[in-house]
Order: sequence, then C-alpha cells, then structure tokens
Amino acid sequence: MVDDLIVTREVAPLPLRGDDAHKGDVGRIAVIGGSYGDTVMVGAPTLAANASFRSGAGLVRLVVPHELLESAGVLAPCATMQSLPKSAGDLLRIVDDFRADVVAIGPGLGTSLTAEVIADFLAGYSGPVVVDADALNQLATLDSLNVPDPHRMVFTPHPGEAMRLLASTERPSSTTNSAEARHELACALVEKYRCTIVLKGRGTIVTNGDRIYTNQTGNAGMASAGTGDVLTGLIAGLIGQKLEPIEASILGTYLHGLAGDFASEELGRWSMTATDVLDYLPEAFGDYEASQGE
Repeated sequence: MVDDLIVTREVAPLPLRGDDAHKGDVGRIAVIGGSYGDTVMVGAPTLAANASFRSGAGLVRLVVPHELLESAGVLAPCATMQSLPKSAGDLLRIVDDFRADVVAIGPGLGTSLTAEVIADFLAGYSGPVVVDADALNQLATLDSLNVPDPHRMVFTPHPGEAMRLLASTERPSSTTNSAEARHELACALVEKYRCTIVLKGRGTIVTNGDRIYTNQTGNAGMASAGTGDVLTGLIAGLIGQKLEPIEASILGTYLHGLAGDFASEELGRWSMTATDVLDYLPEAFGDYEASQGE
C-alpha cells in the first residue's frame, strides 16, 4: 500500500473568509472530552476548544462532565458549555441541537464514555469527526468499528495509541521509529479504519490511503502534555471552515509545528508548554498567510 500512495508536499491555503462573515459561517465545533474522578482532566478539552477558536472557528461547544463545567468555563471563556451525558443518543441530541459542523472527541476523556457509546456515536453522527486520545484508546478495545462513510473521520494517534488500535490485526513487521516503519504503521491504520490518519511524532505523517504527507515543522520542545489536544482542535476548526479532512489535517499539522517552532525560538525547547503552542498559532497563521501572498 505504501508504494501506491501519492507523496505530497503541498499544504492547502488558508480557508477563505468573506468580509461579511459572521460566527455562524466559519465553523461550529463540538469538543467532547474531560473526565472527573481519581484523576481530573479538564485542560485537554479546553486546549482543543481554544485551538479551534485560534484556527478561525466561530462557535465552540464544550461537552464535559458536569463537575468540570465551572473550571472549563474559566479555561475556555469563549466557548459555551454543556454536561456530558452517558448515552450515545443523548450525545447525538446535544450535537444536533448545537448544529455542529464538526465534532472533536477524546481529549482528556478518560473513561467518561464507554467504547460502545463512542462507537455508537460515531455511527450515528454523519458529519466530520476528529478522534483523539482516550476516544482512540477506548475504540482500541473493540474488535472492529463499523461507521458510515469513514472517510469523514480523522484519527490523530501517537505511536502508542496507533499500536493499540492495531492490537487485533497484523501489525507492521518493523517496530523501529524509522520513516519507513512509521509509514507502514500509518498505512496499516488507514487499511483498518478507512479514515484520514495523523500519526504524531517527529515528522508527523498524514495519509488517507491515497496521499501521504510527512510534516517538516515542529521540534522536540513540543514533547509536552497537551500539544496533541491543540492539534485536535486546530484540525477540527479547519474542517469547520470547509476544508476536506485530508487538507485540514495537513494544514493543521504544518501550522501546529510552525507555532511550536516560533515558540521554541522565543522560549527555548525545555520550557515550552502546550499553551505556548496555542499562543503562537496567530504568528504561524500570519506567517503562512504572508507566504501565500508572495
């Protein structure tokens, strides 16, 4: 399969934005995540929500456990909040009532939702979905995932999550971190799930089974908790502005790494955090927009 892919280095231009655009025109993003228990995770979904706004999204709805609503509202003040239900049907109603253009599910989710609920939600929701973190870990416990039109989905695993997703299938023969091994791993995921894969790490790989892109931006300072959540929100926000999942994934990965590079130049690699990547997204967008005009 690797040999049949079209290797691309092209990154899509930024989404078009009319002078008369309003917040309902440029993407309604629902972020489903967060967990409350022995371990509390509220930063992850709020990072994703804030990254969606930084990408240009007009509206973001955070769907988190009831106990996290107050703190989530402080961390993501531009987003609206709703309590996370336990059933797929209730979750689908929330997303439908919000009229979400895109859903991002998984940041900080822990075990707030079962694997079966996540699978039923993905089968019942017909729009684009970015699936990350604990949603991937939950899906990895299932033998298979049957959803209509899987090409609308984007999975954003790191290598450990990728291997868990492939636990019930024949894995790539190589276990090294070479470019060839990473390509094989990404392609194995596409073959199993038929969606766009963003395999994170040095030289993040983006592929949908037809095209494959290896990212050249980013640095080791981004090896910090929460940077993946920023990427999830960024990709979701770009899809919400009418980019195809593969184009949004390539552009989002490029801009995410570029923001990390700008942060590294100012702060150094040792002290960078995910919030620094978030803060430098405007500079990354501005630099890329300027480069498109040259």
